[in-house]
This record gives sequence, structure tokens and C-alpha cells, in this order.
Amino acid sequence: MKKEYCGLFGISGHPEAARMTYFGLYALQHRGQESAGIVTWDGQTIREQKGMGLVADVFNERHLGKELKGDTAIGHIRYSTTGASLIRNAQPFLVRFGDLRLAIAHNGNLVNVRELREELEAQGSIFQTTMDSEVFVHLIAKNLNGNTIEDAIMKACKKVKGAFSLLILANDKLIALKDPNGFRPLAIGRLGDNYVFASETCAFDLIEAEHLRPVNPGEMVVIENNRLKSYTYCEAVPRTQCIFELIYFARPDSRVFGEVVYERRKKMGAILSKEKPVDVDYVMPFPDSGNYAAIGYSQASGIPLELAMIRNHYVGRTFIQPSQDMRDFSVRVKLNPVPSMIKGKKIMIIEDSIVRGTTTRTRIKKLREMGASEIHMRVSCPAIRYPCFYGIDFSSKGELIAANNHEDDIARFLGLDSLHYLSIEGLLNSVEDGDSYCLACFNGKYPIPCRGENKMCLEDENN
Repeated sequence: MKKEYCGLFGISGHPEAARMTYFGLYALQHRGQESAGIVTWDGQTIREQKGMGLVADVFNERHLGKELKGDTAIGHIRYSTTGASLIRNAQPFLVRFGDLRLAIAHNGNLVNVRELREELEAQGSIFQTTMDSEVFVHLIAKNLNGNTIEDAIMKACKKVKGAFSLLILANDKLIALKDPNGFRPLAIGRLGDNYVFASETCAFDLIEAEHLRPVNPGEMVVIENNRLKSYTYCEAVPRTQCIFELIYFARPDSRVFGEVVYERRKKMGAILSKEKPVDVDYVMPFPDSGNYAAIGYSQASGIPLELAMIRNHYVGRTFIQPSQDMRDFSVRVKLNPVPSMIKGKKIMIIEDSIVRGTTTRTRIKKLREMGASEIHMRVSCPAIRYPCFYGIDFSSKGELIAANNHEDDIARFLGLDSLHYLSIEGLLNSVEDGDSYCLACFNGKYPIPCRGENKMCLEDENN
């Protein structure tokens, strides 16, 4: 199973900060459908609204127009990679230290969270949630004595290991940080005189904000009185940005890590078409994830593109459903083939990734039943053989179909005439700076070691 992680949005100095944050989270809804939250600050009082479900279900006009007052806000949408699916684990986290009101929203996953929790609990810290994100709050509190909030945050971030993009609301200050490796995306924008932050630039487009630049790895950006200050809080390390943002997670209209997602996916498809060509009648994506690689494949190969699988847009992403029964149901209702386009045809299917293969197998079986003469598949990323410890909750290694099976065996299991994954070399050639991306889920080379520090690591060690 493949789960999404989280989306962040923040804005400072805007008279309708809560409403802008609502729109920003709405644009980022694809990054998580489990919970949503907004925290605002009006100069004296901090307010919050959180709930389980979609952004449009958690907030209403009363929240945005009357209750969430203030000109500075941060928001968070979540799908859990650590911690249970409970309202107490919804973010942003809100705490009070004397006169300081602190709210924190986190996208990513820490690999030394167990060690830090044990250390903090031994020192008297009491945790309210099962989220690794709460570790930041306790570490910041421990470093507040005699330090500015900026110093306390930087000291806290030096203790954690793993992936984190953070938005922190500390009274009048809006603070954004990214881990030294830069795993998770976070961008800076401007709306009039006001600064905004978002996990993806598609959120800026919705509110007509200008995209300025990404937050750099190891950078802390502080907004106070509409002024921006930038700090580098750690020594430089090689960038290992999550390449799965470009393969799957980010919206195609976003710019992530400085790259246009739509263009990268098209190039992945174009390169894929040259690696293992085959004679077929047409190219077909499994919508929507395979659409843009399929366009690139078709244009580069000259093979016609057909949208012979129709998506029901009122069904959510299959892996986001809370139970296996619901996921199986979604597979049946989410996509429906056009019968006249299938019978007797040699079809090339473009998919962005295969994790366990169960969903793909069900779809291929349906196409066989409808009379397809040949079914080939090309996947616009390399085979996923290793779990991710940095925020994408891939299944443990034992459940990843490519971890224990050869490509030909996977093709037989799925019911395909042929299967080919994009090579790692081809993937790196499809992006602008191949040296700046994490490839651990493909090659097992983890930029930050993870040995028994959390549940995912333990699962991997047991397989």
C-alpha cells in the first residue's frame, strides 16, 4: 500500500488569513484526505479549528468569517505516515508556554523519533499524541530558556534526523524550515505585500500569489511585520529531495524543487518509450496518474494516445481509503474501460508506479475479459524495492511486489504480455539535476540511516 503524506500552507499579514489558508489547503487536498486544521493569530489570541475529513467538510463560513480571526495563519492536511488516524493527531499542534503561543505543522517523517521520545520522557515531557511531529514541540520548549524562539527552533531541528518541512506560528512570527537534505517540498510566495508558504505552487495559483522560490534545505525563514529574514541553521549536506514528488505525488501544474512537474512526467514517458519499444495499436494511461507520462510516450514514439479508460472523478484515490474492503470497492468503480476500444486491440498501458500490484492486476483482468489481444505495460519510474522512512508510507519490504520478484514474474502475476520499468538512469535523465534526489526506494541507498528507530524500520529489518 502507498499512502500520501501531508500538505502545508501559511500566510502572514493578510486580513483574511483563514480564508486564504482554506483555499491553499483546498488546492493541496491531493496530499492527504484524513484530517485538516487551521490556526490563526490576531496579535493577542490564537485560535484553531481541526477535524477529520476533507477541507470542505472541516471548515464552514462561520469558521472562516467569524471564529478564525487574525491576519496570520497556518494550515495542515494529513494522511498519517506515523501515528494513528485520530483527531488528537490532527495538525497544526497548538501549545502555550507562558506568553508564547506556538502552533506547528509538519510534513515528513523522523527516523530517530523513538530515541528522542524516550529521552524527553525521561526528562519529564508528557506526550499527548502518537505523532513524531510532537517531538519538535518538546524540543523547542526545552531550548526556550534564555534563547529567542528562533534559536530554540534551530537547536531543536539540529537534534532530529529525517525529513521535515515545518510551518511554525509563534505569536507574531511565521516561521518556515526545511531539513538539511531537503526531502519535502516547501515554497515561498507573495500575495501583494504578504508572504505565503505552501507545499506546492498550485496553492499559490489558486489565490493568485506570486511564486518566489523554494525554501532551501537547512534554511529557516522568519516573517515578522511583513519582513523576511533567512537563516542557515546547519552545515550543508548533499540534497536528497524526494523524487516521488515528480513521479506521482505533486499536482502536475505545480513547480516542485524548482522543476515543472508536468514537464518532468512527460519526459519520463518519452525516455520510457525508447527503452523497450513494442508494436501496439495505441498508448493508454491509467488515469489520472499515468496521463502525463503517456502523453510523453505517445509523442516520442508516434503511437496514438487513446483515453480508453474512463475515470469516475467522484471516487477518491484507492490507497487513501481506510480499509482494504473500501480500496477493493474503489478499484471496481474508479475506472471503467470503453469496450469498443478494447476488444481485439494491442494496448500499451502507461502507469506511474506499481507498489503491491493488486490494483493493477484487477484492472488488467478486466481488460482481458473485454477481449484485448495483447496488453503491455510501461512504468514511468524504476521498480520500488525498498520502503521509505522519510514520509511516504510504502508497505514494508515484504509487501513490495518488486522487492522479491523478477520483472518477468511480475508481468505474469499481473497478466501482462510484457512489462518494463523506467531505468534509474532514464529517471535521472528526465529531471534537471539528478544528483539532488533521493532514490532509496529504488536502490536501497538511504541518505540517513534508519535502524530500528521506528515501526517502519523494524518491519523492514524483519523481512
